[in-house]
Amino acid sequence: MATVSKTVPLPGSGDQMPVVAYGTWTVFQSKEGEVYSGVKEAIEAGYRHFDTAWVYETEGEMGQAIRDKIEEGAIKREDLFITTKVWDTFHGRERAKQCLEQSLARLGMTYVDLALVHWPFSFKDGEVSFPKDDDGKIILSSHDLLDTWKGMEDCVNAGLTRNIGISNFNSQQIQRVLDSATIKPCNIQIEVNPTLSNEKLINFAKSKNLVVSAYAPLGAPGRTWKESTDPCAIEDPVVTSLANKKGKSPAQVILRWILQRGVCMCVKSLNADRIRQNMDIFNFELSDEEMAQISALNQNFRTYAESCAKEHPEYPFLIEF
Repeated sequence: MATVSKTVPLPGSGDQMPVVAYGTWTVFQSKEGEVYSGVKEAIEAGYRHFDTAWVYETEGEMGQAIRDKIEEGAIKREDLFITTKVWDTFHGRERAKQCLEQSLARLGMTYVDLALVHWPFSFKDGEVSFPKDDDGKIILSSHDLLDTWKGMEDCVNAGLTRNIGISNFNSQQIQRVLDSATIKPCNIQIEVNPTLSNEKLINFAKSKNLVVSAYAPLGAPGRTWKESTDPCAIEDPVVTSLANKKGKSPAQVILRWILQRGVCMCVKSLNADRIRQNMDIFNFELSDEEMAQISALNQNFRTYAESCAKEHPEYPFLIEF
């Protein structure tokens, strides 16, 4: 069987990052306590990487669940890998550090293992996640991306995070950061699923020694803005027939496809059975032909286009990759 390691070393620090992370973005729809329960369930199921962000509003429940499991003696902090992200309203050099300090306060932790710049564009400075004008349009800001990156480096130097990376950057933005960085990004988190295979950006990032992580690996089938005409990979006959053949769920087949591409991922569910299923993907494999069948489902269909920022000069999706 093609072996897929459960961890990957990060360039720079050499820290081992678990390839499957439990994600906690709930489209702001979770009821109080659900993320707390989900994180505890995920720890029991063997997850050791937990992904959150300032904007998700889940850092508090996630941190409490982790602290409670540590107190129970189930895990130690050093067994875990915690990722969070600096939000668009904190893109000034000093602000980036303030954002991470706020995240750590919510998490109840002294450091995270990885901090990412959530998006390359910036919104008006402040504590409001999506600042809007009187017409309901997002108020954009014009921070230099390289200034933001200096703020991320400051966070490493202050001991607030062990590693830093980026999210949703295109190839040109990645190169600009690499060209100016004192501490280079070690990880990039991007949307990857069968209907957005993102092959060119993945290959580019890997060629620059970045570990790639996928979000929305199943195409976010439960998203509130889904249109009836949108493609849905977990319902595609190619995926469902492979699932039947392997004795696995369609979701497990897709997650395995991502792992075998050498890509890490964030999976999220508040359902105990699915939390466990999403981790049960290391005991089967897809052949080269089966991998190609799933890859052929690509439509360059982006679930998270973040179109509210389309007018920002750093909007990342106006070039091919």
